[in-house]
Amino acid sequence: MAAPASRTTVLKQDPYPSTYQPLAAPPTLIRNATLLIGDGTRLEGADLLLREGRIARIGRGLEAPRDAVVVEAAGKWVTPGLIDVHSHLGVYPSPGLQAHQDGNEMTSPVTSQVWAEHGVWPQDPGFGTALAGGVTSMLILPGSANLIGGRGVVLKNVPATTYQQMKFPGAPWSLKMACGENPKRVYGGRGSAPMTRMGNVAGYRNAFIEAREYLKKLGGKEAPAQDLRLETLAAAINGEIQVQIHCYRADEMAIMLDLAKEFGFKVAAFHHGVEAYKIADEMADAGTCGALWADWWGFKAEAYDAVQENILIVDRARNGRGCAVVHSDSPEGIQRLNQEAGKVIGVARRAGIEVAPEQAIRWLTANAARVLGIEAQVGTLERGKMADVVLWNQNPFSVYAKAEKVWIDGALLYDRADPARQPTYDFMLGQEPL
Repeated sequence: MAAPASRTTVLKQDPYPSTYQPLAAPPTLIRNATLLIGDGTRLEGADLLLREGRIARIGRGLEAPRDAVVVEAAGKWVTPGLIDVHSHLGVYPSPGLQAHQDGNEMTSPVTSQVWAEHGVWPQDPGFGTALAGGVTSMLILPGSANLIGGRGVVLKNVPATTYQQMKFPGAPWSLKMACGENPKRVYGGRGSAPMTRMGNVAGYRNAFIEAREYLKKLGGKEAPAQDLRLETLAAAINGEIQVQIHCYRADEMAIMLDLAKEFGFKVAAFHHGVEAYKIADEMADAGTCGALWADWWGFKAEAYDAVQENILIVDRARNGRGCAVVHSDSPEGIQRLNQEAGKVIGVARRAGIEVAPEQAIRWLTANAARVLGIEAQVGTLERGKMADVVLWNQNPFSVYAKAEKVWIDGALLYDRADPARQPTYDFMLGQEPL
């Protein structure tokens, strides 16, 4: 494996830093609920205290502070806020006007210099509908037209005027890469490289060879001039940026793992990964997660060889050392991630395997947080973590489940029973007819 000659820090101060500020909120005590902690455990008849934006206490019979809002939750379920690791909200907003199509910079196969955050439209109504489905954080990615499409950004799902007001404080960027049909179709159709899977791999290698040399120069006596394209790739080699790869076929995912070894980086997750079940053990050995659909397949050749047990197989690889995540890649699917995970539970049951809710919730919370490098802050109901919490009317994996209340950093941002706590976007208000 060709490791970089230096571990010099590539990324300096963020030139577009987060300005996110949690909303002020009183302490909240959620009482007598079923808690799915997110680490594989479940507490019945338990209480959860949110205070100063953090999870303050978990237990039974907790005393409410004098100024607390008390939520009686008998018969209801509580989970960490859901995290979607693959979203294009804001860069491909709804309504899908051509003027707002900002997800793919289709001017070169390698556009690692672009950042998805600079195309995010915070008024996309999809953010509000995702919140109603219990989604509190998400990774906004460039599209998959290019071999290397640019940086993705983690957002907190809060109403805002600027994307910086949504930007998850301290979350690492992600590098979006894509293999297979998309890049070779886009550029091969123009008579340029890549037009084959051979060209795809050559394109990745050439880009990372340049980045490796750039990284060496950064550690030398005379630093090179800043190069936005190579800076992102060098930071990925250095482990400062999470690497997310759109990839369907098992053979191509195996090649990408070899590419990672060649240049000394780690693949955080393969996204979509319809054939991930074929290399689940290899993914577990590499510490690479599968960000997968429950049953979306067959819409192109590379997405054809699917099995409904895909997520289950990835999750159970190497005696449970696998890492499965349910993702959306869809403004509709992000509203129902809990139901997508519920489908997997149903598939497992038909195969004679029982997956408990406290295990399945990891696919939407803890494992997702790991993929994004934010597991120290969110993903489980643990003391000191951000109070991103969802109250469900019942088992969240039931087709009848609804998110009743959603807190982000302890502030109640969605309440199904209160129209004043349901986000309204200017675009959805309409206008007077001419």
